[in-house]
Amino acid sequence: NKLGGVIALIMSIAILFILPIIHMNNSQGLQFYPLNQILFWYMVIIIILLTWIGARPVEDPYILTGQILTVLYFMYYLINPLIIKMWDNLLN
Repeated sequence: NKLGGVIALIMSIAILFILPIIHMNNSQGLQFYPLNQILFWYMVIIIILLTWIGARPVEDPYILTGQILTVLYFMYYLINPLIIKMWDNLLN
């Protein structure tokens, strides 16, 4: 579906512009959020794998892998603020 791909591409770039606006945690860095540090490195791995998958031919195992990695990419931006909020409530 080409429209879905275009929307996913636009959202993957737009989310990077929206993220600083919705930044609501109490601390400025990730040094006080150990779970988010782990999530950050998972995100780095996901980006590297998505880059690698993008260079592969459009065949059966690569299509499913790309779809799963895309879902994980967007889930990071949903889970990260929730864990930050949970951690802030735990510390306060």
